Amino acid sequence: MRHWATTSNHLPSAWAWLGAALGLLLALAFFAPAAWLASAVGQASGQRVLLADARGTLWNGSAQLLLTGGQGSQDARALPERVHWKMHPLLRPTWLGLHVQLNATCCTPVPLKLQLRQHLGGTQIMLADQASVWPAALLAGLGTPWNTVQAEGALALSSQGLSVEWNEGRLAIAGNAQLQANQIASRLSTLRPMGSYRISLAGGTPSTLQLDTLEGSLQLSGQGSWVGSRLRFTGTASAAPEREAALSNLLNIIGRRNGAQSIITLG
Repeated sequence: MRHWATTSNHLPSAWAWLGAALGLLLALAFFAPAAWLASAVGQASGQRVLLADARGTLWNGSAQLLLTGGQGSQDARALPERVHWKMHPLLRPTWLGLHVQLNATCCTPVPLKLQLRQHLGGTQIMLADQASVWPAALLAGLGTPWNTVQAEGALALSSQGLSVEWNEGRLAIAGNAQLQANQIASRLSTLRPMGSYRISLAGGTPSTLQLDTLEGSLQLSGQGSWVGSRLRFTGTASAAPEREAALSNLLNIIGRRNGAQSIITLG
């Protein structure tokens, strides 16, 4: 009887310690600093996407978005406005996911909404239908060849039913997306602008990429598709006859010269 009483007296203390520990864990999760997300994004992107000067919490914060050429790169370009985010866990059908809302005053008239889901063997990202506009100058932060081209202009991005899934090293894309590069210029040419272009992504098996010229003296075209997780793309670049001299330097940089054309290959 005496032993039972001694054990019972210790139970309230044990429950109190357990409750305190759980409360501390919840507080750490709820008030986790935004710097934790910045560190995770940097590692996942190979230091190509950085969230500098992160403020707030993991779940509700903001940062300066930078694109870089990766670890050790001296190239970096920042978005002119801070990026704000809100996140909360997805509880159905599985808790292994997040709902994310991104907003940048300069570029997203309506916040971008996406879902991230983790499953056995892979990850899926689903993007709600959206339209946004980004400065082409941001690409210079990615290093070669963008730091040489130094593109200027506006990149209008839109998507419909777009989802991207990595599963055991393979990439699967569903839905469609379109990137329209408007009034593009480069420091490699005195011709300003050189033209406007459209890149169309169509999900499926295989997923395909199409490059077309909308207007301008620099003519770009090409097609590509994904094999596994790698994009294989072949395209050509050429200049209108009266603009060959003004665009010669650029054609030498963006591909392999073949007479009046430049051959562009990826993958």
